[in-house]
Amino acid sequence: MLHALADGVPYGSVVGYQDLADRVGEPGAARAVGAAMGSNPLPVIVPCHRVVASDGGIGGFGGGLETKRLLLALEGVLPAPLF
Repeated sequence: MLHALADGVPYGSVVGYQDLADRVGEPGAARAVGAAMGSNPLPVIVPCHRVVASDGGIGGFGGGLETKRLLLALEGVLPAPLF
């Protein structure tokens, strides 16, 4: 899953947990994707902040949700925070 994320989700884009599970041929494994993202040992190299919830939420992030929001804003996915 981490390879699919690193290779298939470029800077400035996001993918849903379920979509990533589908990409690796494991439909129904969205929770497993979340667990894999949560145990990502190299979040700077493998950009797990680009995996978001299918309901439009940003999902979780081991570095904290505010960090995830800032990273997504830096990549232009979310509006930059006002302060």
